[in-house]
Amino acid sequence: MIKRAQDMEIELREKMRGGNGTVKILHIFDKGELPSKSRLLAHMTLEKGCSIGFHEHVNETEIFYFLRGQGVVNDNGQSHKVSAGDALKTGNGTGHSVENTGNEPLEFIAVIIMD
Repeated sequence: MIKRAQDMEIELREKMRGGNGTVKILHIFDKGELPSKSRLLAHMTLEKGCSIGFHEHVNETEIFYFLRGQGVVNDNGQSHKVSAGDALKTGNGTGHSVENTGNEPLEFIAVIIMD
């Protein structure tokens, strides 16, 4: 299945999970197009100063793969700097947040798989 860029839905979410600013979510495939144990495959963009607030993942795992920019993630209570090429996995009831701390957009691929 090929899906063209112009056919992908863009969602803008304000103060996502209690974070700051607007998060741009490019849904690569919609939930209905993904296998039943998957609920998200998206290219996320956080502009300078934007963040996604801390939240937990129960009965699912979320993976971030960072493509561009610099940021800080709260990985279940521990703070880590991230940049292009880094990855984060959160699941089993643990939580995370992510913040763009750089001067350019922080971009990453996000995947959520049901456990």
